[in-house]
Amino acid sequence: MLKIVVDAMGGDNAPAEIVKGAVLALKERKDFSLILTGDENLVRNELEKYNYDTSRVEIVHCTEVITNDDVPTHAVRSKRDSSLVVGLKLLREREDVGGFVSAGSTGAVLTGGIMFVGRIKGVLRPALCPGIPNVRGTRTLLCDCGANAECKPAYLAQFGVMASAYAKAAFGVEEPRVGLLTNGTEEHKGDTLHQEAHALLKDAKGILFTGNIEGRDIMYGDVDVAVSDGFSGNVALKAIEGCGKTVATVLSREFRASLGSKLSYLCAKKQIGKLKDMLDYSKMGGSVFLGLKKVVVKSHGSSKAKSIAPSVLQAVDAYQGNLIGLIEEKLIDAGLTERGDE
Repeated sequence: MLKIVVDAMGGDNAPAEIVKGAVLALKERKDFSLILTGDENLVRNELEKYNYDTSRVEIVHCTEVITNDDVPTHAVRSKRDSSLVVGLKLLREREDVGGFVSAGSTGAVLTGGIMFVGRIKGVLRPALCPGIPNVRGTRTLLCDCGANAECKPAYLAQFGVMASAYAKAAFGVEEPRVGLLTNGTEEHKGDTLHQEAHALLKDAKGILFTGNIEGRDIMYGDVDVAVSDGFSGNVALKAIEGCGKTVATVLSREFRASLGSKLSYLCAKKQIGKLKDMLDYSKMGGSVFLGLKKVVVKSHGSSKAKSIAPSVLQAVDAYQGNLIGLIEEKLIDAGLTERGDE
């Protein structure tokens, strides 16, 4: 049976919410099992709170934890018995392990992923790719959102290809529509980087490139993939997260302001619930680290169980959809496998 490794000690709410989310994922699907890495006593104490199929859970004891206060490169090299490093080694070494999930330090996950798992041949730079809820009731994949602050045109072109493969492998989108995030929809918009990336994406075979998109199109536009450099993508991601929280806060405050507004809320409760649900980015799970030889999912550091569970299922779906093989295939088809000047 397919195994997914979960870093039980990673994140602000570890191990309680991480273990709870992992158990929720187990109950939702029967086609995988888990390996939890971390302090065995702490992990078992959390597991004892729930009823689950014990035959589908393995615990690998670790004595160290990488925190957000650690310098990522140093921590990955020095804390070899940390839950994060041990989990990535299991991912690399065991054939039955298809994915890894962590809400721990983003820098450490990125560093460890490259160091222990390695890049797919021909990938210039791996990229973080989260799902953003959109008005169609699906998700728009934003690639990159923070792994590569400075990019070259070839990086952006590969991001589009890899995210297109992810949309097909994990979410069943047969012909994902790909847009390039810039400051206008016209073909000539953007700086030299984006103009050259536009030309590469336009000529790439095997993907459906629809042209430039603006920030508002991520949640509202008719694309499945939004390609971005890591700096702009991270700003967009955080702005969207903040927008969702703001809308939810304002709605809650306004509908509690008076008796009349409370009555109005009762009439619109169903519609408001749908809006809040659409804006809830946490249900999207984590960001897949595209470009590695195996599936790595980075969950938000503040993730709670309802976000960890879909992160685990993301890893399952990406593996079962042959994400790695599809990325390799699409990069070759697109003619974008040359390493060139990195």
